[in-house]
Amino acid sequence: MAKDYHEQNLFDLEPAAKPQGPVECLGMTFENDEKRREYFLEKLREKLKDPEFRKIEGFPIGEDEDILALSDPPYYTACPNPFVEDFIKYFGKQYDPATDDYRREPFAADVIEGKNTKIYRAHSYHTKVPPKAIVPFIHHFTGDGDIVLDAFAGSGMTGLAGQEIGRPILLCDLAPGATFIAHNYNSFPTSSEIRNDLDTLIQEVQKSCSWLYRVKHSDSQDGVLNYSILSEIFFCQNCTNEVAFWDIDKTSKCPHCGVSTKKADLQRKLTVSGKTELRPVHVYYFVGKKRFNRPANIDDRNLIREIDSQPIPFSFPDDKMMQLPPPWGDYYRAGYHQGYEKVSDFYSKRNLWTLACMLEKIDELGCPEFIRFVVTSLLAMRCSLRMPYRAGGRSAGAINNLHIPSLIQEYNPIEVLARKGKAFVNAAYEAPRSKRPFITTQSSTDLCQISKNTIDYIFVDPPFGNNIIYSELNFLWEAWFRVFSNQKAEAIVSSHQEKGFVEYQGLMYSCFKEMYRILKPGRWVTVEFHNSQNAIWSAIQEALASAGFIVADVRTLDKKQGSYKQVSTAGAVKQDLVISAYKPNGGLEDRFKLSAGTEDGVWDFVRTHLKQLPVFVSKDGQAEIIAERQNYLLFDRMVAFHVQHGVTVPLSATEFYAGLEQRFPPRDGMYFLPDQAAEYDKKRMTVKEVLQLQLFVSDEASAIQWLKQQLTKKPQTFQDIHPQFLKEIGGWQKYEKAMELSELLEQNFLRYEGEDDVPSQIHSYLSSNFKELRNLEKDDLALKTKAKDRWYVPDPNKAGDLEKLRERTLMREFEEYRESKQKRLKVFRLEAVRAGFKKAWQERDYGTIIAVARKIPDKILQEDPKLLMWYDQAVTRSGEE
Repeated sequence: MAKDYHEQNLFDLEPAAKPQGPVECLGMTFENDEKRREYFLEKLREKLKDPEFRKIEGFPIGEDEDILALSDPPYYTACPNPFVEDFIKYFGKQYDPATDDYRREPFAADVIEGKNTKIYRAHSYHTKVPPKAIVPFIHHFTGDGDIVLDAFAGSGMTGLAGQEIGRPILLCDLAPGATFIAHNYNSFPTSSEIRNDLDTLIQEVQKSCSWLYRVKHSDSQDGVLNYSILSEIFFCQNCTNEVAFWDIDKTSKCPHCGVSTKKADLQRKLTVSGKTELRPVHVYYFVGKKRFNRPANIDDRNLIREIDSQPIPFSFPDDKMMQLPPPWGDYYRAGYHQGYEKVSDFYSKRNLWTLACMLEKIDELGCPEFIRFVVTSLLAMRCSLRMPYRAGGRSAGAINNLHIPSLIQEYNPIEVLARKGKAFVNAAYEAPRSKRPFITTQSSTDLCQISKNTIDYIFVDPPFGNNIIYSELNFLWEAWFRVFSNQKAEAIVSSHQEKGFVEYQGLMYSCFKEMYRILKPGRWVTVEFHNSQNAIWSAIQEALASAGFIVADVRTLDKKQGSYKQVSTAGAVKQDLVISAYKPNGGLEDRFKLSAGTEDGVWDFVRTHLKQLPVFVSKDGQAEIIAERQNYLLFDRMVAFHVQHGVTVPLSATEFYAGLEQRFPPRDGMYFLPDQAAEYDKKRMTVKEVLQLQLFVSDEASAIQWLKQQLTKKPQTFQDIHPQFLKEIGGWQKYEKAMELSELLEQNFLRYEGEDDVPSQIHSYLSSNFKELRNLEKDDLALKTKAKDRWYVPDPNKAGDLEKLRERTLMREFEEYRESKQKRLKVFRLEAVRAGFKKAWQERDYGTIIAVARKIPDKILQEDPKLLMWYDQAVTRSGEE
């Protein structure tokens, strides 16, 4: 970076930073940006003295001066942002139900697109959705001036996406480490400003720290370390000699005695501080512009000893990990964290020395806060002991744990900063500079600064269970800032924090409830879902529904075709999903208060819901079945809406299906409003075929849906469908009572016995597929003979008796479970439990639901969204009465 450095000047690019001048902010004009910051800092300082302000959920842990030092108000505060209300008043548009004509359909796009852009890769974070991938969502769901919220903002990619198309954006995250990164990502200076400040910083750091990385190349010339490989030291279990893991990694043999050995059998050599001893075993370095490498020698080890003998002359964080004694969190592993008690333990001494120097020099030189942001890109991984070495010089990418590997790639931070500086300069060319987002550091369970019905769209990629413990990973950044995440409101599954699925779901519910409150009626929330655990998916669905949102679309990425396909909730697990949910408009909520528990209330909900669903989806000449328009999912949404409102469901499934047929035009197994049906018919003529949803049979409910799909397409005999059925049930859940095909058919479908007229469904299939049977009457003998013993889907208007018979069977089985003395039911009929829960809820018999739920294994209860809904409501309402 500096001209005397081992590489050329990396910043020989365009000159001239933009000149300082008057700055406008929230309708006020300031002499320059520094005056703006001073004015709002004083306002923030006054606010921090208010005890009530500090009670906002998720208020970070830190002293006032450290919070103020990290903040850049009003755009960013390292605590709850008191200027958010002013932001919404300045940019927002008041919601008026009388004039509101907002209308959007669900939307999904590839959230992987854009990961190779320079700005995306400039600074790491544990999870990031590229700005380029978020732009289509914001563009689809919003118009000019609409305010967008990301309530789990992380590194602030939604802010960059909003700036790209000029939308006012509000970002919220619990972690000060995350909001600091988000703020700087969204306030990129020009490339020349970055270049000049970094060039000055590196020259100053070189003066103090270059000796830490000197490498002996020859008697006449020294080199500059690029990186060294540090190896853990063990004792051989056979000969007891010291062994560097570097020497046994490839051969798995002790270099002293030649005996084959495994890492698990070796004993670590410990230092005085109790950590495994690390020793440089190989060095890579520059002489001039040429790169060399060689085994570490006595000079390299003597340099380390010299460094270890001296105190670090700069301040650095010496905090204990997570402010707790070991074991200090979910990522603690006794095997390789022995002796690692403090943040400083995660760095080699010379790297800790150099990083501390960098951050202190930033203050001394008066560098902009953005330069601190560039340096933070080195802190958590690249220049720590977490950086693993891979054979052949390949370094591993970011890892979402705090693992200390046995082979560590110890980079020279000065050299890394030079290279990272170039990356930031290049990223500056891609950085949008539109409306800067406002950023608040707090929990999304308490967005008290935001008034009801003020946000136009919400995009979130929330934490999913125990995938990532953000507060522990962010601790390595936050310790340098001296402002820490408040774990109390962290929405995760964590044994260390004593948070299970129930606590996680409760926190997510509180977050979604706040989002529901502040979102305008009729507007949308997009939830990105990345988790393979069924229980987490069920928890998210239940939290969304309990908060009041109605899911209108669930899509999974078809990685082979690069497109999203809609799926039913039953088939959505173990996928990367895009969930579209909406807040019902105020008209429905107000009308439902008057018609709740009546048929009118049911059909009012269905009409409102159908308006929100896509009408036609196609690709490559093929139309897709829209899962949410199928009768059973419409029924599920209707039931959930009534349950969340504490209202009795007035219709059975059969009555509901019959009512759908009477009121809404059916097309290809889907239901539409009349004007939507006309639109669908017009677009249907432009495609060759309609693709059926792929169903995965794992239990009775999915088996019934699969049979319905098969028999609707082709009424068949038992002998015809039985071989296909056997192929489909390979994934049947172990806890689910095995169901014979004959039993499923008899309880849910009808068989033509050859006596009466041929049913319309069978008649239509036979006359369309057999030339000799065309134009025959329904009582024709040849037609009746061909139709005999075929199973078919009952007409909704005639299926009531069948449902009553099935329900009696299910309730008999449920009674057996209720009266059973078993503490845990190992195998049971899930449909029977669902039917029993529904009946008990209708009768306000919450005790029965709770009692039977306790007999069901926790994992199954947590993974089934319907059972979870009944159970959560029973627990809630039993406490209210």
